[in-house]
Amino acid sequence: MDSEVTAGPPRRVTIKDVAARAGVSKGAVSLAFNDRPGVSQATRARIFEAARELGWAPHLSARSLSNARVDAVGLAIARPARMLGLEPWFMEFVSGIESVLAERSCSLLLRLVRDVREEIAVQEAWWRARQVGGSILVDLHDGDPRVPALRGLGLPAVAAGHPSLAGGFTCVWTDDATAVGEAVRYLAALGHRRIARVSGPASLGHSVIRTAAFEAAVRQLGLADGRTVATDFSGEEGARATRALLSSADRPTAVLYDNDIMAVAGLSVTAEMGLSVPADVSLLAWDDSQLCQLTHPTLSAMSHDVFGFGAEVARRLFDVLDQAAPGSHQAPTPALTPRGSTAPPRRP
Repeated sequence: MDSEVTAGPPRRVTIKDVAARAGVSKGAVSLAFNDRPGVSQATRARIFEAARELGWAPHLSARSLSNARVDAVGLAIARPARMLGLEPWFMEFVSGIESVLAERSCSLLLRLVRDVREEIAVQEAWWRARQVGGSILVDLHDGDPRVPALRGLGLPAVAAGHPSLAGGFTCVWTDDATAVGEAVRYLAALGHRRIARVSGPASLGHSVIRTAAFEAAVRQLGLADGRTVATDFSGEEGARATRALLSSADRPTAVLYDNDIMAVAGLSVTAEMGLSVPADVSLLAWDDSQLCQLTHPTLSAMSHDVFGFGAEVARRLFDVLDQAAPGSHQAPTPALTPRGSTAPPRRP
């Protein structure tokens, strides 16, 4: 009589299988999924690819993430650590996030990365190791590669940025275009005809939006100038850009800065060059902070509640975790706060 052969259940994929597929040790797989140093970015990416192909993820507990309490959310920022510690905006933003997380006994997992590619690897490691229940995306780019990557992972996320940059993720945003237009119209109403702008990195989505709004306002008002100089948001770069603008033959009589640190640096440059603020040149900062109120003269600024913005981002992330439909949530538009650094230009 022929014997009947019955196939057994498929063998469970193990960490050993992933290591073999990636050509590394089991320890390297563990380091990669626990987001620990010891493996290169290329090796980490190869390990994750092997895990995807085999359908393997590390097992931390029997509990399902969907019905478990969220213990941490992730935030990766591609900024140098030294610069981040000096920038009031991010400190206020993180404080706002933490205020909501504290109410839910939840932690913020913060990581500084070199670039978007490294952030994708970090986010993937966090998600596969179940270290975070969701993440917050900042500094969005047009066609940002993080959007399809995180969507492919199924990682819940909220974007701090304009809906046109969020790729369908829930987002919280401010109307920077309207605020830029208000700033330019204010300076033009004071009598300024040559207005320049010192921006952040040109590749950032909000820089693109602000630059387009600035150029449109300059054209609409028929102003003589409308130069934008891109920087990295640092005081050093802000000073360099200001020095170049004020050394030009057609020196602007007003400069709009994309953050407060660069505006403070610009104020120092005007003193270095023997110029008076606001008699010779008016300065207007974005991201009003205590820095703007400690200078002499005090800096006019486009003010908004960054702490409240961070808190709203965190609240919307918990909405997403509670299965709310994706949505666009507009925060209050930055508003003009005139101080001592802006005035009508000196008459010839």
